[in-house]
Amino acid sequence: MNPITNPFAPGAGTPPPELAGRDELRKTIETAIERNKRGFHSKSILMVGLRGVGKTVLLDRMQTDAREKSILTMRIEAPERRSLPAMIVPQLRQSLLELSRTEKVKDYSQRALRGLRGFAKALKFKYEDIEIGFDQNIEPEPGLADNGDLEHDLQALFEVVGMSAKQAGTALVMFIDELQYVPEEQLEALITALHRTSQLQLPVMLVGAGLPQLAGRMGRAKSYAERLFDFPQIGALPPEAAKQAISKPLAQQHVLITDEALDAIINITRGYPYFLQEWGKHAWDIADYSPITLEHVNQATIEAVAALDESFFRVRLDRLTPHEKKYLMAMAELGAGPHRSGDIAEKLGRRVQNQAPIRNQLILKGIIWSPNHGETAFTVPLFDEYMRRIMI
Repeated sequence: MNPITNPFAPGAGTPPPELAGRDELRKTIETAIERNKRGFHSKSILMVGLRGVGKTVLLDRMQTDAREKSILTMRIEAPERRSLPAMIVPQLRQSLLELSRTEKVKDYSQRALRGLRGFAKALKFKYEDIEIGFDQNIEPEPGLADNGDLEHDLQALFEVVGMSAKQAGTALVMFIDELQYVPEEQLEALITALHRTSQLQLPVMLVGAGLPQLAGRMGRAKSYAERLFDFPQIGALPPEAAKQAISKPLAQQHVLITDEALDAIINITRGYPYFLQEWGKHAWDIADYSPITLEHVNQATIEAVAALDESFFRVRLDRLTPHEKKYLMAMAELGAGPHRSGDIAEKLGRRVQNQAPIRNQLILKGIIWSPNHGETAFTVPLFDEYMRRIMI
């Protein structure tokens, strides 16, 4: 069939043609944002899940939903080597400039901009990656968010920003992806600032996403985090939603798929959204006619696995040291997991204590996580199968 009209386009954060199975979560977050805007208590929300389950896509769609309701939004992806202040400052500046165009909140937003300038100036020496330009007419307000202490200053900054949003009759919602990469002391400051705005009933809210270890990191940063946030688990799609993610885009292109072929895709991909897109794409490209059959899917599997091995899986493996790769190979030989750390060490012929630094580095790199104390699992679905393929 014509590759130009192929509805499936797998990629990092690329929206699928059909966002199936996530309506309830979208409604939950929409309600929380609206409550926050109206001054009612609502928890911030952090979506956690493995790679390839569609967290980034959801985050982007939820931001679009919020903006359509005139909510002020910020969108940040937290890289591994950049500070939280460096990411927040330019986004907040943009949001405050947007607010300042409204005459009735101009004084509030201008004060918030002065606070933001003082915040950036005071922390520039501590976090050397802060680079932001301000209008020369905006001077810092002495004593406002300029102590040089992140936890104290971020609280003060969020307060004046929250007052601006409240006066404008809107809310500021920060959409932050890959939150697991933010250092713990910076997470602590973020949690404290959000806690303060919640106490003051100011409309500032976080909708974030990260790998499964994020919930534990937030709890270690502040013990009350579990009362400040909800942590919905984002996983594979249930069978009916997974089928809809494939069949509906095909139907929109007047292409059918046999039940046998559809069941095969669901079984192979186990309902993981990214993999569904890969199999859908390759099944379309291979099929010369409608309907797509089991034979087409079997051929597509060869192509899809090769594509995943060269990109989705390999890009993660290439970042690792030889010792880290050996650790993952031992995990893969034990199966999908989770596995006891002792079993992995035994497979390697080493003591658990000797392997702890390697395990910690793999967790920091986002390759594995610990579902429970002493357990280890892959953050990437089907990664064990990939490791066994390349070990042959």
